[in-house]
Amino acid sequence: MASHYVVLDMFAGAGGLTEGFSRHNFNIISHIEMNAHAAQTLETRALYHNLAAKGHLDIYYHYYNQDITRDEFLKECESLGIHDTGVINRELSPSTEDFIIQMVYDRLYELGREEVDVIIGGPPCQAYSLIGRGRDPNKMRNDPRNHLYLHYLRFIHEFKPEIFVFENVPGLISARKGEIYTDFLRRVDQLGYNTHPEPRILNARNFGVLQDRKRIIFIGWKKEHDFEYPDFETKDNPHQVWDVLKDLPELEPGTGTDGPQRYRAGRPREYLLKYDLRNGQKSVRHHVARSHIDRDREIYRIAIRMWNKNKKRLRYNEIPENLKTHKNQSSFLDRFKVVDGNGLSHAVVAHLSRDGHYFIHPDIKQARSLTVREAARLQSFPDNYLFEGPRTAQYVQVGNAVPPLMAKEIAREIKILLTDA
Repeated sequence: MASHYVVLDMFAGAGGLTEGFSRHNFNIISHIEMNAHAAQTLETRALYHNLAAKGHLDIYYHYYNQDITRDEFLKECESLGIHDTGVINRELSPSTEDFIIQMVYDRLYELGREEVDVIIGGPPCQAYSLIGRGRDPNKMRNDPRNHLYLHYLRFIHEFKPEIFVFENVPGLISARKGEIYTDFLRRVDQLGYNTHPEPRILNARNFGVLQDRKRIIFIGWKKEHDFEYPDFETKDNPHQVWDVLKDLPELEPGTGTDGPQRYRAGRPREYLLKYDLRNGQKSVRHHVARSHIDRDREIYRIAIRMWNKNKKRLRYNEIPENLKTHKNQSSFLDRFKVVDGNGLSHAVVAHLSRDGHYFIHPDIKQARSLTVREAARLQSFPDNYLFEGPRTAQYVQVGNAVPPLMAKEIAREIKILLTDA
């Protein structure tokens, strides 16, 4: 097989999975992503990797530091022969499927490759999540996103990769009373692939990620291969959330900037050096705090005091009456949640784009929700990773992503399997 294995990334989002595979020199032939802002993020990161390969990262950092516009950045890349990143900004549907498949074939032909070695990705998880079904079970049951996995299987049928990686929330197992999970396994078997007979749920915390984030990871391989599901090593994570917060500028609500800001003085924490999150940079982007009204900030302070003193979560029925905004005190009582500075965060999710109540910064002096960069660090994205689009879109991209550190370890095991085949 080729030394640089070809990967097709479906439902690519902001590229967390492909970032991990890129670090093991996989050749990402195409990213398929319907969201325009996420597609731009994919394009920007693909250009970063291409510029790094050509020794021209200075061009990327001119763009990162806002010394040049995006149009100027793209023109400079094109002048170096970098003009096609393989990003396909299209929605997968029965009417677009054949067209997108042809686009991938065209991309293979352009790069002189004949086949796809690995397909990775996972459809949007909202239709499978237990939280979504709890809020509106009837709506989730009939959500068309329930069937996006069929597009993924169509591409497996078409390109016949040696291995596939399919990622999603554990709620997939019970979605529609287990029908989707069972149907997925049945169809995978019919396509000629083996996978582990039991669901394999991996936790990002065991891969160096600073959050308790569980995901089901299907890894399938052609039946002709004598493969087994990788035995991922369970590692203790001695680091804590403060390791990725302390060097960032302190912010009041409504302050900061999406542009570059200097780090706080002092040596970076060991975690940032160990996983190269700062990349030797002197400034960081996407560190701007959303505005909060005084009432919410006072609730945040109460929640922070309770958590930092007793490790106790604030329940809505415990909030002083003058700070309450509605009378529902019997459901969704955990509306306010402080990120554990002295431990690991709870799972970062796309809902962070709507409000910050569930991701409160542990510093009572700041009394605010997390910035995009803080959330990205909890997801293990390096600081030189740019998220395109407005702040709301950036939060969604970060929350939906597979943590790159987790993806890197998955990619490492996939590479070992392919090399030994």
